[in-house]
Amino acid sequence: MAAPPSHPSRRPDDLTLEVVDLIGAVVARYHEEFEEAAAGHALTGAQAKLLTLLSLGPLPMRKLARKLRCEPSNVTGIVDRLESRGLVERRPDPADRRVKVAAATDEGRRVARGLRDSLHFAREPLAALSAEERLALRDLLRRMVGPEPESGPA
Repeated sequence: MAAPPSHPSRRPDDLTLEVVDLIGAVVARYHEEFEEAAAGHALTGAQAKLLTLLSLGPLPMRKLARKLRCEPSNVTGIVDRLESRGLVERRPDPADRRVKVAAATDEGRRVARGLRDSLHFAREPLAALSAEERLALRDLLRRMVGPEPESGPA
């Protein structure tokens, strides 16, 4: 994502500051609830995040590390612990058998579904918005986040 132009001497306007504070409050409440949901499944937050990603489909370890913004060696440890619980498995990448991908097992997908279902804060306020409002919010958030950076080989 390209850095916004800097204006070191200009203070953000009050509306921008309020929006930043509200985004921070949403993120903090989401993280708090996510950590509680993870603990309810005897998972750390990092394990729950990785399992949630893998419930969407298998991913190479390096790509997992990029998505989680951590070192590949950290991902290896997280996958090891989830694998020992039968929630994740390693398998060869069908596109390149030299590469290992991590994949959620059926039990891992069930646990990930349980995690998502227990996130009331993430669901309930959004349910109060119309479909059009949710689409507008999604589009604005996508614009703020920007495109996912292109990655090299996994």
